[in-house]
Amino acid sequence: MNVDWFDFELPERLIAQTPLPDRTASRLLALNKHTGEITHNTFTDLEQLVQAGDVLVLNNTRVIPARLTGMKSDTGAKIELLLLKQLGDDRWEALGKPAKRLKAGTALSFGDDGNGNPLLRAVIEQEGEMGGRTIRFEYEGIFQELLDRLGEMPLPPYIKERLEERERYQTVYSRHAGSAAAPTAGLHFTDEFLQRLQAKGVKLAYVTLHVGLGTFRPMSVELVEEHEMHAEYYELDEHNAQILNEAKQSGARIIAVGTTSSRTLETVAARFEDQPIQACNGWTSIFIFPGYKFKLVNALLTNFHLPKSTLVMLVSALAGRDAVMRAYEEAIAKEYRFFSFGDAMFIY
Repeated sequence: MNVDWFDFELPERLIAQTPLPDRTASRLLALNKHTGEITHNTFTDLEQLVQAGDVLVLNNTRVIPARLTGMKSDTGAKIELLLLKQLGDDRWEALGKPAKRLKAGTALSFGDDGNGNPLLRAVIEQEGEMGGRTIRFEYEGIFQELLDRLGEMPLPPYIKERLEERERYQTVYSRHAGSAAAPTAGLHFTDEFLQRLQAKGVKLAYVTLHVGLGTFRPMSVELVEEHEMHAEYYELDEHNAQILNEAKQSGARIIAVGTTSSRTLETVAARFEDQPIQACNGWTSIFIFPGYKFKLVNALLTNFHLPKSTLVMLVSALAGRDAVMRAYEEAIAKEYRFFSFGDAMFIY
């Protein structure tokens, strides 16, 4: 299966640079995966598209201010790190720029304590592929507090505008810090709208998947089947496992909010196969593309994704490539907003 099958032309003006003032003001393209019918709605029309008994599965990861700007301790040259995965013992997997300056053994410094000393120091322990680095930090105090002080939100490279309010790149239900990017399908929800859905009889369930390196790396192969996903950490607790089991038993629809929730659900489904789902955690590198048979996910709420991305392929696995490409073509013609701060799509 050729990667180019998932390519499309997107005018740059349709890439949303800033979030809307009202989270629920986005547009919503609805695609019936059985008939191919497309309708155009506002996001709050989701209330009419879901029904009592449906289970909405939300990823409650929280984005950390993972972009650090500092300098090489010996030359003062400016460098940038994007923290991706905590490895333990103050060690992190990160992307470094410019990579050619960041050799193993290089000492880095960040911030100033007011006396000419850095607030945060680091040493590059290991060099990886495509700018990947293993970093060990040294500091006094609490690392998360220093990161909150020194770091910036790691907005994707296609967003050029500065984010004025950090919380606008967090979902209202974010709880567990650890992501290098937001699960953006959830950015459309407010607490009030979630309460309205619950009042209708929709149930909410939560998973955690910390979004990592795979979000930032483009596909570099020609054939879809040759791509390898980067592993990301997930968790599911007992309470939410029980909600999923009850949905399966009753035949209720399980609606994943975002591709991250989808990948977590399908990982869990494969782990327990025909057995009841249990609380679990681990690392997933599941890659979902056309030909995949979904085990738990019945419907999906998602944003519009980059051409030739693994996310477009996941969406195409659920609704069919032709239907998704046709929906994207219509979304472009009607000037929907694309990517992280853009509009939403509901596949049911």
